Amino acid sequence: MTFKEKYLAGEVPFEEIDDYIEVWNNSNDTCTLAQFLGLSADEEDIWIEDSDGALKEMLDKERRKGK
Repeated sequence: MTFKEKYLAGEVPFEEIDDYIEVWNNSNDTCTLAQFLGLSADEEDIWIEDSDGALKEMLDKERRKGK
């Protein structure tokens, strides 16, 4: 499961994204960081252009829709 899938399922706190980034940085995986985390292009843009907080807010909205 990706970070996003686990976060939306309530299995990991948002702050654990840093651990996933570290795993990706230390891997030989050929996918992009966004793909590794399971982020859409819009989510990646918000994250890069705004902040971690903006991404968390976007994912939290998606999480609430799923309940």
